[in-house]
Amino acid sequence: MTSLSGSIGTPVLTDPDTQSAVNFLGGLVRMRATAADTAGAYALLEHSGERGYMSPLHLHESDEETFVVLEGTLRVEVGTEVHSVGAGALALLPRGLAHGFVVTSPQARFLTLHTPGGGFDEFVAEIGVPLAGSARAQAGPGPDPEELTRIAASHGIQIVGPPLLP
Repeated sequence: MTSLSGSIGTPVLTDPDTQSAVNFLGGLVRMRATAADTAGAYALLEHSGERGYMSPLHLHESDEETFVVLEGTLRVEVGTEVHSVGAGALALLPRGLAHGFVVTSPQARFLTLHTPGGGFDEFVAEIGVPLAGSARAQAGPGPDPEELTRIAASHGIQIVGPPLLP
């Protein structure tokens, strides 16, 4: 039997009461499993947002990002390609390739899986505003673009372009 470095050694069970949730760039992100939960193997985040919830064009230096759309539709731009990704669809985005998303339906809910974990989930935790007694994200200004870029870089994420337009 082979043992992998960083493999999960003990069961991890969480529920909404033990998972953190933050307002992140105008959407709600629930940390379903963080790198700390998975010995760094991956991080699983659930996003929900209204039309226009988006990311800037960016790339991950060390992790792949997989989107699984549960409800609604996203426009995903990756490299020079633009895709409409609806409920039930998956988009696997390799590390080092510039990409971004924007919610194009009235609302959307999707998962992002980051392998390995520890970059994006820690970035979201640092930038995100913890929710205080509310299950809905509150729209509001996030960090200014220079600060966002600086913090992202400290987590292995390069912001290489502006937010996508809805």
